[in-house]
Amino acid sequence: MNLILVGYRGTGKSIVGRHLGTLLGRQVVSLDHEIASRSGMSIPQIVAAKGWDYFRDLEVAVCAEVAALADLVIDCGGGVVEREANITTLRAGGMVFWLRATPATIVSRIGGDNNRPSLTGNKSFTEEVEEVLGRRWPLYERLAHTSIDTDGRTPEDLADTIVRRFRGATSV
Repeated sequence: MNLILVGYRGTGKSIVGRHLGTLLGRQVVSLDHEIASRSGMSIPQIVAAKGWDYFRDLEVAVCAEVAALADLVIDCGGGVVEREANITTLRAGGMVFWLRATPATIVSRIGGDNNRPSLTGNKSFTEEVEEVLGRRWPLYERLAHTSIDTDGRTPEDLADTIVRRFRGATSV
């Protein structure tokens, strides 16, 4: 069974995923990294050249392929919930952990990150986080089997908590 991490960017998916890979002895696959690697472009380059819809189409294809594999730790991009196909694929592909954080925590963690193009145009970064997180919140709720608040917690602590929950759920 795959262990799948979802949540808004800045919630710790990538770093927690690396810790989980080490703790569980599993390969870690980042969907965003796979998309960029396969396309030969960074995500901002993909979006600038071909648009968000094209990127989301690539994401659906890569998500379906990766989720069909077994015993991985999968780190999903924050917008993976934007397509219903991904919600269905990921829920069926493993146990989905939603890493949650408040908008203030997200802004403090990724305020200077320029690896993603704007999702809302000319709003402030804080306004963008609040708007997009508000829109995605019910989608994350539908997708996840369980959720974990990440505010004020270390990646190591989060990984330990996830491993305990994952092993508890998969040993039944």
